[in-house]
Amino acid sequence: MTTLPTPATWPPAATLRSSRLVLEPLRPEHATEAFVIFDDARLHAYTGGRPATAEELDDRFTRQSVGRSPDGSQGWLNWMLRRHDTHRLVGTVQATLSHAEHTEHAEVRAELAWVVATHEQGHGYAREAAITVADWLRGQGVSSLLADVHPGHHASAGVARAVGLQPTPTVVDGEVRWAG
Repeated sequence: MTTLPTPATWPPAATLRSSRLVLEPLRPEHATEAFVIFDDARLHAYTGGRPATAEELDDRFTRQSVGRSPDGSQGWLNWMLRRHDTHRLVGTVQATLSHAEHTEHAEVRAELAWVVATHEQGHGYAREAAITVADWLRGQGVSSLLADVHPGHHASAGVARAVGLQPTPTVVDGEVRWAG
């Protein structure tokens, strides 16, 4: 039987492998390499905002690599996606762990998000990485997965579907909540 994690014992991100990718746990050192692929306004077409500056990305990666929120109520798992063949970063997948609200049993849920560099999109990397992370999370005792997807972002909807999620009537900041 798998023991459910508590805020003090959120599982750390492990190195994961898929057929074409190595999913490396986020480290602050990834920021310099990642800045090159994330400094692209097109990546914000559905989510809004703007690309982070190099300094902002460095600060974000330093905060996120800790593995949990400052109060410990959430586990922060982040992976950088690296192609086996070229050894280049192509994107990221993140999972925010929390205890599910309004449930009879102590259940852990994970909210997933993914980003793939514009020039690497259309090759199935987000799908492959998200499935790999979802399978690993389920093996860690995570009972439910969520993702918020812009209603016009058909590629991300396809990734959510591939992970086993279905759209719900819930809309969060203009994005449809998918659950499974």
